[in-house]
Amino acid sequence: MESTGFADLKTWLDRFEAAGELKRVTAEVNWDREIGTIARRSLTKKGPALLFESIKDHRATVCTKLATALLSKRSRLAMVLGLPRGVSVRELVQHVRRKNREAIPPVEVKTGPVKENIVRRGDVDLYQFPTPIWHFRDGGRYILSFAGIVTRDPDTGITNMGVYRGMIGQRNTIPMLIVPSQHGGQTFTKYIQKKQPMPVAAVMGYDPIMDFLGGSPVPSGMCEYDVMGAYRGEPLQLVRCETNDLLVPAGAEIVMEGFIDPDPNTFEMEGAFGEYTGHTGDVPTPRPVIKVECITYRNDPILRGTQEGTLPGSYSENSMMSSVQRAAIAWNILEQQGVPGVVNVHVHPVTNGTNICVAINKRYQGHAKQVAAALWGSGSAQWRYKHVIVVDDDIDVSDYEQIDWAIAYRVNAGMDDIVIFPGSFGSTIDPSTPLEERSIAKLGSGIWNRVLIDATSTWMYEPKAEWGGRFPPTVHPAPEDEALVDKRWPEYGWE
Repeated sequence: MESTGFADLKTWLDRFEAAGELKRVTAEVNWDREIGTIARRSLTKKGPALLFESIKDHRATVCTKLATALLSKRSRLAMVLGLPRGVSVRELVQHVRRKNREAIPPVEVKTGPVKENIVRRGDVDLYQFPTPIWHFRDGGRYILSFAGIVTRDPDTGITNMGVYRGMIGQRNTIPMLIVPSQHGGQTFTKYIQKKQPMPVAAVMGYDPIMDFLGGSPVPSGMCEYDVMGAYRGEPLQLVRCETNDLLVPAGAEIVMEGFIDPDPNTFEMEGAFGEYTGHTGDVPTPRPVIKVECITYRNDPILRGTQEGTLPGSYSENSMMSSVQRAAIAWNILEQQGVPGVVNVHVHPVTNGTNICVAINKRYQGHAKQVAAALWGSGSAQWRYKHVIVVDDDIDVSDYEQIDWAIAYRVNAGMDDIVIFPGSFGSTIDPSTPLEERSIAKLGSGIWNRVLIDATSTWMYEPKAEWGGRFPPTVHPAPEDEALVDKRWPEYGWE
């Protein structure tokens, strides 16, 4: 593995292009749904990263280009993580498991490319940026689809970066979805209690490791900037904002600074939006607003966005990230909680981690329930791990066919192999949950009824000599028979 070091967005686009992993779209396209439709078609075809260079109404604005789909393919995700393009999912997960537990603190520098242009207060105009309407039922132009939202805990001083959706409201406002159980939402709750506006900075376009880590929960009390440094093997260089005290990457393309007022009278309508579930997430609702006080940006900046929404055969950037990050995070949770015998953890991209599959070397009858309890009790379970499937270690959890077979022949619903854990905190955008159970204003979170499918071989049977254990054996050939056939295989006439 080679250390890539920190690189800006333009450098990464050049690297992808050199590897045949970038398509420059030079034909003029419309920000109103055409870009989103092109991106969806490309995702379905497992296509390249996309750089739109000619966008309707944005030939002469301060920002004329849009980059998307950088991380929607495993080969590009591997490049960003500094690994070979053909690396396996399990190797990616193990790499992320290690790096998520390491830290190299950032350093503050006086200035950087993101300060090349500074626009303040009355001159702020969000319509200078080529923000798409990504899906035809979206409630507006979502300028925050893949931005790193920087906040700081007013009590601990710990900085957090998360990814929260937000659309253009007025020329200087961004109503956004922020949930109290997320790190950024927990910080906002403290500002609500203090009756003070929360400083915020939205970072758009930087080294894609920011997108990878900003969109995935790192352990509580750890700053994403520290973990980014560990991934890149060097400190991240940060500059101070112009209108608040937050620090942002010096090499970012665009930073939007502002404040979120906790007063509900300042809220604006936000939504609907096509979410990672592959469905329109909710209905228009009054939500907190970033009032943008200042925008800093590089010369010839590139807006970073993403076509959200996972469909069968059409994996978004979130899908590919979740297949690695959510599995790695879950594996670390299980290890930290002392759950033994974990052999593999896998998230199939199409579920974004809403479903998770865990293979164990089973040690006792309640082992699978311990796995589910550890995951459901973690903060990372806010949007993920709704359905936990646990199998024996003879099952390849990356293969749905093997999981299906284990569910067919190792699950007995009448023997507690299917467990429902009702009324848990959960997603506010899951279309299977009634809208009244997704009300942040009323409940603070969504309500999920979580499910464990224990597809491990039961230990409740009495051992039988004929079986050589507690559960009927499979029909795999005996080892000595396999060895004989391996030896004689050329004699049988197959190549």
